[in-house]
Amino acid sequence: VQLQASGGGLVQAGGSLRLSCAASGRTFSSYAMGWFRQAPGKAREFVATISWSADRTYYADSVKGRFTISRDNAKKMVYLQMNSLKPEDTAVYYCAADRVWVAGRSEYAYWGQGTQVTVSS
Repeated sequence: VQLQASGGGLVQAGGSLRLSCAASGRTFSSYAMGWFRQAPGKAREFVATISWSADRTYYADSVKGRFTISRDNAKKMVYLQMNSLKPEDTAVYYCAADRVWVAGRSEYAYWGQGTQVTVSS
């Protein structure tokens, strides 16, 4: 599966952004999807994940209550709605796919290119 993330940009603290991840491939609905981020000088970190049928989601503590992951299997899309953004949310955000869903797991088989999110104070 190939992934293409988009929707990043510059936003003021307290604002919102919606990231999108478009997937190719006929078996998209068989994949668990995740969002990760990497800030300058820091390791990549888990943000959120959603199961194949969207019946399970899991979030990093740092984004819980502010971010929402969702998917549309018919459109082969995954979204990350980010509200109440903080300067510490500034990072390159990546979407990822894997056939195995485990809460908080970081090992994903497929990765998209990143989209930059910058939150100004």
